[in-house]
Amino acid sequence: MGEKAIDLKTLLHRCRIEDGTHFNLADHPTRIAGIEGIDKAVGKHLLRQGVKRLSALQELLYANGTWSLLLVFQAMDAGGKDGMIKHVMSGVNPQGVTVTSFKQPGPVELGHDYLWRVHMAAPSSGRIGIFNRSHYEEVLVTRVHPELLVQQKIPAPLRDGAIWEERYRDIRHFENYLSRQGTVVLKFFLNLSKEEQRKRFLRRIDQDEKHWKFSVADAREREHWDAYRSAYHDAIRNTAQPGAPWFAIPADRKWMARLLVMETIIEALEGLKLSIPDPAPDIIRDMAAVRRELESQAPKARHG
Repeated sequence: MGEKAIDLKTLLHRCRIEDGTHFNLADHPTRIAGIEGIDKAVGKHLLRQGVKRLSALQELLYANGTWSLLLVFQAMDAGGKDGMIKHVMSGVNPQGVTVTSFKQPGPVELGHDYLWRVHMAAPSSGRIGIFNRSHYEEVLVTRVHPELLVQQKIPAPLRDGAIWEERYRDIRHFENYLSRQGTVVLKFFLNLSKEEQRKRFLRRIDQDEKHWKFSVADAREREHWDAYRSAYHDAIRNTAQPGAPWFAIPADRKWMARLLVMETIIEALEGLKLSIPDPAPDIIRDMAAVRRELESQAPKARHG
């Protein structure tokens, strides 16, 4: 993207990956020079405006009860997933949103196929579902640590080198199925640099209010940085498709990353061209009858 500031629309276009054939993660920077006409103060103002717009769009989504929206957030540790969800979704009605954090699978999950718990968490019609980590952990963590496949009770003959291509194919089919049922699937990779991760880990150590975020395990995973980057490269390259695009978001600057994600979500929801649905004829008749009844109950004016 170079060192020169570019306009927001161009940047959003460059972040979007619908076809992974020629995708190269190295072509997507973790930090850009800037966005034309938008500095940090303006970016935060636009984010606040976006939160209001997203709230109105979510109300339309909920009222129509047909489409649904699935937001998938993936990142290296300290990539900003939690903060992203908190800030971008701060204005939406919590009754219409479900956030699912996919932790290490327990005994029940391990007794099923790896997509079982994911499908169970997919958003129903009219709702927004957010995956804070997702089914992609099964081609990321398990690829960096293939010994985890043994715990998943997968027969030994099926744990060969073909398992990754098979899982990519499964994920493509699963997401394509969701999109054909009316779920808009948007997948975000918060592209963090190793140096910025180091600084964020240090802040978690140095600042008392951030101690709760610190994890020795997360810090130790830095030893596998290159392996994770390679796994992300392959996952995005093999699962980007028009009905379930990836967005490689430069994440070293939190305000910029949040603005890009917000604008992407708004653009997708506006593309549905939703409006307040007209009530059914029987509802209109019922409203007229109830109106007459309520009006008849109004207190009568006193004279004299």
